[in-house]
Amino acid sequence: MNRIISIVFLMIITNSCQNKVEIKESKIDLKSQWVDSIYSKMTLEEKVGQLFMVATYSNRDSTHINSIKRLIQNYHLGGLCFFQNSAIKQAELTNQYQEIAKIPLLISIDAEWGLSMRLDSTFRYPYNMTLGAVQNNNLIMQIGQQIGKHCKRLGIHVNFAPVVDINTNPKNPIIGVRSYGENKINVAEKAVAFTKGMQSEEVMACAKHFPGHGDSAKDSHKTLPTISFDAQRIDSVELYPFKQVFEKGMASVMVAHLNVPSLESADGLPSSLSYKITTELLKEKLNYRGLIFTDALNMKGAANFGEPGAIDLLAFKAGNDVLLFSEDAPKAISMIISAYQNQEITEERLAHSVKKILAAKYDVGLNNYQPIELQNLVAELNTKADKELYQETVEKAITLIKNKNQLLPIAKDSTQNVVLISLGDGDNTNFSNALKSEIKVLDRNQHQKINQQDLVLISYHRKNTRKTNLISNKDIQLIEKISKNHRVVFVDFASLYSASNISFSNIEAAIIAYENSGVAQKAVVQMILGRINAKGKLPASINNEFKVGLGLEFTTQHN
Repeated sequence: MNRIISIVFLMIITNSCQNKVEIKESKIDLKSQWVDSIYSKMTLEEKVGQLFMVATYSNRDSTHINSIKRLIQNYHLGGLCFFQNSAIKQAELTNQYQEIAKIPLLISIDAEWGLSMRLDSTFRYPYNMTLGAVQNNNLIMQIGQQIGKHCKRLGIHVNFAPVVDINTNPKNPIIGVRSYGENKINVAEKAVAFTKGMQSEEVMACAKHFPGHGDSAKDSHKTLPTISFDAQRIDSVELYPFKQVFEKGMASVMVAHLNVPSLESADGLPSSLSYKITTELLKEKLNYRGLIFTDALNMKGAANFGEPGAIDLLAFKAGNDVLLFSEDAPKAISMIISAYQNQEITEERLAHSVKKILAAKYDVGLNNYQPIELQNLVAELNTKADKELYQETVEKAITLIKNKNQLLPIAKDSTQNVVLISLGDGDNTNFSNALKSEIKVLDRNQHQKINQQDLVLISYHRKNTRKTNLISNKDIQLIEKISKNHRVVFVDFASLYSASNISFSNIEAAIIAYENSGVAQKAVVQMILGRINAKGKLPASINNEFKVGLGLEFTTQHN
């Protein structure tokens, strides 16, 4: 009897497992069936049109809007990449464009630190370099998820983020604070966490800029930068975070416009147009199977190599799936069609990319397209959860790099005078007001006398904290002059690179806040008073004294 029961139980379990497998296979079949059914009905012109994702702007007039509509209707575009204006206007235009598209459009945007990178009335999260200082990667995952929610709410399917370039060149003119830092492991871990969060909302992440833009000395928007490292170095450093995110299911990758002689022998051939880099390295050696985007083809790093249209054809032949920001999409489409008809491009090659694009559309739900609901849109892109997450992340990023004789934290009941001197072109209102509400603060400028016994708090504020340029020589001289004769606490509300020309030898205590937001200013005050401890660690080196990974905590706390 027991034997019969055991057999019956085993049969139930076996059938249950088989049913689960059949359900899983059924889901895969539904996707393949949808892709194949669409592809089988497409004309050659429609197939080639799917390869193109053109730039569109929500702050331009009807002439631009009508030109985009003509491209969608006449050239069967696969997608659009949105740029400046407001969330409401973008939503309205997206609905209009989707309505006239025969096959739903794949919508993309650059939202590395949130939609506010491109759109007003939307939420802004910290730069990647700030996130690189945070030791709790769960916060990075939550940020990725929130940005994913925002993108999905606005009908965006691809966010060209995260940047996984390792910023090993402090003078990099284009990456800088867009990178998580100079440590390859930290960069990879942050990128994996961000991607996991965003893709949990069915928004495709995109690792950029392959094979690594972090050590360039030039801006690929303006020229073709050269990466001069040998292949072994690139494999062990620049490619490290790409390999990690690929293993974790990165949906797409963007190929940069770089001159990499150790990977491509053809003189001056950009990586985005290189078969060796895009196909042999990315697709074959690294076995990457996700969607492959070119970087914008209007950037001089690619555009200077040839004529509009010819560049697009080269990029497709190199192995890219999606040709982004074509300078002349109609001409490029015509040239790819001619190449197909002349058997320069096979049906197999065309089908490979078009079916990948259609499969991506299925993955983000475009097999069941729904228009964007405009009601409550702005409110749902700026939630209480966003503000709370931003607050916690900023607090966890702030980094204490020096604290001689445990000068910090300052007791609220301290009788010493604190003199505040604020430098830079950025606003310091929140910092000043928060300090004055807690302790006795005397405002001074560089021309006023400071008493010998006063504690001097020098804060540096930058209007645009994305800039990585150095603090001015004039301000440096003032900081060093005051620190020779007084106890000084220095707080930098700018990129950590801005402080690399300061001599910290006479500065008693120093804090890197990374950004000049009101939240960061108030959080630093709480840290100075010992109410929150310093938790951040430098994501990149300031100089030989303050190197990547440094981050102090208070050994004593004042109430």
